[in-house]
Amino acid sequence: MNTTRQRMAMAGLITGVVAGLCAPPALADSAGPSADVGQASVASKPDGSVPPQGSDDWSCRPAAAHREPVVLVHGTWGNQNDWDVLAPQLKVQGYCVFSLDYGRDTTSLMGARPGVFATGDITDSAHQLETFVERVRTATASAKVDIVAHSQGALVAREYLRFDGGAPHVEKFVSIAGTNHGTTMNSLNTLLDNGSSAGSAEGIAARVVGVGAVQQLVGSAFVQQLNAGGDTEPGIDYTVVASRVDKVSTPPEATFLTAGPGAHVDNVWVQDLCPADAFDHGTLPQSPTVGFLVQQALDPAYAGVSCPAQAPVTVTR
Repeated sequence: MNTTRQRMAMAGLITGVVAGLCAPPALADSAGPSADVGQASVASKPDGSVPPQGSDDWSCRPAAAHREPVVLVHGTWGNQNDWDVLAPQLKVQGYCVFSLDYGRDTTSLMGARPGVFATGDITDSAHQLETFVERVRTATASAKVDIVAHSQGALVAREYLRFDGGAPHVEKFVSIAGTNHGTTMNSLNTLLDNGSSAGSAEGIAARVVGVGAVQQLVGSAFVQQLNAGGDTEPGIDYTVVASRVDKVSTPPEATFLTAGPGAHVDNVWVQDLCPADAFDHGTLPQSPTVGFLVQQALDPAYAGVSCPAQAPVTVTR
């Protein structure tokens, strides 16, 4: 493909990416179980300046039943208000809950929009997560935290665990549709890999969707470096959640992790517990089934309802 045609094709694909790549609820292009899920306008979407209800209570001290505070890490183009559903649910269960905005970079078209975060370089975002986790550990007098991450947030957290000294400070890690091995994103990765101006193509994409979005594509240098030493870190309990209707983190099964020495991994399909669950990539943190999986990952004794439209499903872990 010549340079002109490649750039034209790139422009078309970027338009599709902007419509859906790792979009938070306000930017998601399809609804979950109800028609109004994820259809709020960008203007009405909270801008991340106010934490979710139940989050960031810096006077919170973990109870004996839930010793580790929970840190929530949003995905691309999102902010901490993507946890407006899950954060209060965790708080009611007695957890100390904390959330952050990270990766603000206004050099891209998407990154310049108000309330849009996680467009910057993922390595920089991981440093920001490291600083935040240390603040949480200090405030709560906790040796370790649990991390729940969505989409790009899983890569940010895994970068922190592997390269920023985070592994000794994390007990449990829950990945919700994380782009753990990259995403094909409607073959955008193939276009970037083909032709004589692939580097320019990456630059064009980054100026529209942000560096952090491009770094998540299958075969990117970032993804290859992150996974070169295996998927996991010793001593951490991983739960990886995937949805068969995910059209952004593709193929959906690429999110699953393989346990290395000293780690435990539980890979779970949302639809194995709730076949009718139709929450899309951007709205997965709002799914009741995902909420159930998160709470059971954090506390195996949790006995909530896994699929509200059906009888509870007993899960043996």
